Amino acid sequence: MSERRVASLARTAAVVAACALLGACASSTVVLLPQKDGRSSAVSVKEGDKEVLLDQPYAAAKTTPLGPRPYQSSEQEVQKQFAPALAAQPSRAASFTLYFVEGKDEFSEESKQEVDRILAEIAKRPVPDVLVVGHTDTVGTDASNDALGLQRAETVRAALIKLGIPAGDIRAISRGKRQLAVPTGDNVSEPRNRRVEIVVR
Repeated sequence: MSERRVASLARTAAVVAACALLGACASSTVVLLPQKDGRSSAVSVKEGDKEVLLDQPYAAAKTTPLGPRPYQSSEQEVQKQFAPALAAQPSRAASFTLYFVEGKDEFSEESKQEVDRILAEIAKRPVPDVLVVGHTDTVGTDASNDALGLQRAETVRAALIKLGIPAGDIRAISRGKRQLAVPTGDNVSEPRNRRVEIVVR
């Protein structure tokens, strides 16, 4: 297997590793966790000239003086051995999309109901980081759409602040018409492009 492929697999893998430290790393364990969305993943464990590929959920390897030794772990073992590390992981980012009335910074009726879900997601996180990104359709100039996208993002930011989210936890930016959800030509009024994306991390 090429180094490039191994690196690519390693980037997509969900891995828990533990190291017993006695002045130096005496041994370590690597366990491949299942992806939450069900996608397959893999990671390569290499020690000296020996290598083990972990490509199934809970496949594991222990490092030894003779190289990595593969074995099959389990959910129970992972919880027992790595509970503190798992608990310290940050929550995955959650994304929400709010839509706007054409040419305005006013929410559509459906989007007004989405705000409660956004607040609930923010409340789950001890130190939330919220990015608000304003988008437009292709009606108008680049400059006017950049300004409208930012106006929409700032409207959402102000609404979240009014609902109790600290101002320092929220950033607002604009993409104008540069990242269309639905590709169109110029001067096309497409409601699905008039939106604000909220990423909660």
